[in-house]
Order: sequence, then structure tokens, then C-alpha cells
Amino acid sequence: MRSLSLNLQKNTLRIFRNLEEVKGLKNPVVTIGTFDGVHLGHQKIISQINDEAIKIGGESVLFTFFPHPRMVLYPENHNLKLIQTQSEKLAKLDKLGLQNVIEIPFTFDFSRLTALEFVRNILVNALNVKTLIIGYDHQFGKNREGTITFLKSICGTYDFNVIEIPPLVVDDLNISSTKIRDAIKSGNMLKAAAFLGENYALNGIVVHGKKLGRTLGFPTANIQLTENYKLAPGRGVYAVEIVIDGTLHNGMANIGLRPTVDDSLDETIEVNVFDFNSDIYNKNVTVFFYEKIRDEIKFKNKEELINQLHQDEKAVRDLFNRV
Repeated sequence: MRSLSLNLQKNTLRIFRNLEEVKGLKNPVVTIGTFDGVHLGHQKIISQINDEAIKIGGESVLFTFFPHPRMVLYPENHNLKLIQTQSEKLAKLDKLGLQNVIEIPFTFDFSRLTALEFVRNILVNALNVKTLIIGYDHQFGKNREGTITFLKSICGTYDFNVIEIPPLVVDDLNISSTKIRDAIKSGNMLKAAAFLGENYALNGIVVHGKKLGRTLGFPTANIQLTENYKLAPGRGVYAVEIVIDGTLHNGMANIGLRPTVDDSLDETIEVNVFDFNSDIYNKNVTVFFYEKIRDEIKFKNKEELINQLHQDEKAVRDLFNRV
């Protein structure tokens, strides 16, 4: 599957980071949310606001915020990692044809806005919303009092239309960013891909490691993530593709503590790139995750580990030969 969004026509997305910048939006068709992952449910909403904007001669707009509300409201115990960095999200939204993103810093003051204040001060006065398209279960405003029922009760007063998006179902499960995060953390990359519409990916830079893989006959590229809030898959060995200098290579990734050869408590992300022997230190790479091969294991000795790595490589090569 890899990344469906890579094949979409590139758009020119306008990004506003404060309300004072927003001027002259034509008949804005707006949706609201964090849109972490821009999963299939989000994509359905983006498609609909794009279609509605064309229908009324307007512009499609996503009103979103960063950091994620949980990071601000529960800074000490949210334990939240995100499916996408902000740059990854914006790139995907651009390729989906969205025209405008209004990305407002989420603060405590912002969180205290009532639903009515949000509608009146932001959607109506600042954006001059023409149509609001929103998920059936979306809630916003202080105490999450802004619901689809609330919006339908006041839209006539403020002269805008409300369109409700019903749940999108995959394998009889409602899609949500939380369910995708859970799938990624458990290593269920097939479920994550089914919900995202593309393989889960990490972007990062290749950094120097301890070079332990070389001593085992499996040299690895150590990946340092672009942003520390980005969610990495759970510990284990994965079949991956890695993009280096615009070229795709097959490989296997290990995420974990390397318990057989290292006593460090620092989790690493390493990729053994098949049939590849070039210096790629300090290069930016993208790693696409296909399937988990096995959990992380502590072996009795290096010989057992090397034997398992050969089995892992065969399993990954066989998987890609079937794809």
C-alpha cells in the first residue's frame, strides 16, 4: 500500500497561524478538529468540504490547533504521542486538495471558550463561515458542550449551514485516531494502514549509533525522529520500506532496547537496508511499516541472535515477494 497520498495531485495549501491573518475567505466551508493521522474518516470530511466549496463557489477550510489539547491540559501525565508531526499532517492535507488551514495555538485561555463564544467569535465574526461540516460525534468548547445538536440549534441565528458526517466504518469498527495509535503501539501495522489509507511512516535523520549491527553481519541505519512527540511502533522487528535520496529500498526495522547486545535503557529505531552499502549518515529518510515479524527477544548469546536475524530477513524478503 505504502502512501496513497504520495500519488495525489499537489495542491497549494494556505496556512494561517493566527486569526488576524485570515482575510478574504470566500464563502468558507469549514470543519474543526485536530485531525491527527488524517485517517479515512478525516479524508471523507476533507473530500466533502472540498466538494461543498466547489458547489457554492467557496473555499475549504480546516480549523485546527497545536499542541494537541491533551498536551496542554494534562502536561505531566498525558503520555500522548501523535500519529503525525505537524509538517506531515499539512503535507497530507495539501495532497488531499484542502485549500486553507487555520492552525491556532491551543492554550488554557482558548480551552475556556464556551461553544457559543467559539461559534460567535471565531466561526462567524473571524471566519464568516458559510457552511460547517462536522463529524457526528465531534464536541468542542468548554466542557465539550458544542455538539451537532447545539450547532443545528443556533446555525439559523448566525446564518450558516451545518452538515453532519456519519461514522465511517472499517471492519465494523468506527475509525478514530485513538484506535490507530493503539494499533501502532501494539505493532498491528495492517490495522493502522487500513484505517489510515496508507502505510504508517516515520521521518527522521540517520545518526551515528554504537555500530553493534555490523558486528552481527546486519549493519543498521539508526533513525532519530524529526519530532519527539511522534509515535513509534511498539518494540519488535518489522518489514519496512525506506526512502533514501528518493529511492525505495526493502529492509527490516528493529525498535527496542537490543537486550542481547546492549544494556542501555534507551529505545532505538534501526533499519537494516537490504542489498545496500552506502554512507547515509545525516540523510533524511522515510520508513514505511508493513508488518510486524516478531516481538523483541533477549537471546542467550549472539549466535542465537544472528541465527534469528537470518530467519527475520528471510521472512521479510518472502513477504515483499508476495506483495
